[in-house]
Amino acid sequence: MSADVWLPIAPEEIEGLPAGPRYLFWDGEEEFPGDPADCAFYVVPYMKPSGVGVRPLPRMAAVEVVQTLSAGIDHVEPGLGHLRPGVRLCNARGVHEASTAELTLALVLASLRGIPDFVRAQDRGEWLGGFRPALADRSVLIVGYGSIGAAIEDRLAPFEVARVARVARSERTTARGPVHPLTELPSLLPHADVVILSTPLTEQTRGLVDAQFLARMKDGALLVNVARGPVVDTKALLAEVESGRITAALDVTDPEPLPPGHPLWQAPGVLISPHAGGPTSAFLPRAKRLLVDQLTRFVNREPLRNVILTTGSGGRV
Repeated sequence: MSADVWLPIAPEEIEGLPAGPRYLFWDGEEEFPGDPADCAFYVVPYMKPSGVGVRPLPRMAAVEVVQTLSAGIDHVEPGLGHLRPGVRLCNARGVHEASTAELTLALVLASLRGIPDFVRAQDRGEWLGGFRPALADRSVLIVGYGSIGAAIEDRLAPFEVARVARVARSERTTARGPVHPLTELPSLLPHADVVILSTPLTEQTRGLVDAQFLARMKDGALLVNVARGPVVDTKALLAEVESGRITAALDVTDPEPLPPGHPLWQAPGVLISPHAGGPTSAFLPRAKRLLVDQLTRFVNREPLRNVILTTGSGGRV
């Protein structure tokens, strides 16, 4: 195979890449590393500003595979209309589960146990005692039960939670129990002490957490968003947290990055992390393993992993 492969990681840093393609390094810089028309396999730069990753797509007339290094593909979808039919879009399932699930548990525990208050009190030199809720004996609802949602439940298991309910686009059964369809959310929300969002951003989930969704949450419940900012209606969330009825821990926001002076920064009961779920020391080795596996399959014309959609086929897999 004599096609070009664009990588956002220097190819000499990835052990095991298959021979054949010409590997070019491009991590979102203004100048392209080669002619986009010669690229057959495009790995989208990771964690770049909106629009960077889709910029070469209109010129990629021969591309066969677009591979993201993120679990979500919403940042790439706006550029797919420029591609010819038959291009496969693959996500990074298997890369971010450990890191995102770790942060999810950190946000839940920090919010429930009042860690932000302790840090602020430490800055003041103040011993801040008091009674705080535990994660033990709480009911948890995971909205978006894909591989990340399952990894979150794996890490919840040792914390003696009372119950875990699972919601996904479609109903199914797993080894841990049933997964409810989105249509059952209204009946599940009033029973959850902690609601974790780990769903992809789609037309179905954009604005899913609106005023009605939040109103169904029980008093004192915690909302945790490790999905995408636009899954939550920010105005509706602000109304609820400013009333003190619920609290929130947000790794993603809408808008993002959250600008200085935005009311979410000072909203009571809100803990914010700067979209830190994926970029950890666990990312790079898993990303490299994924790329070696996918490119080996590509060179050998074997089925690829994590194919989310094929252009011209009418939607997601």
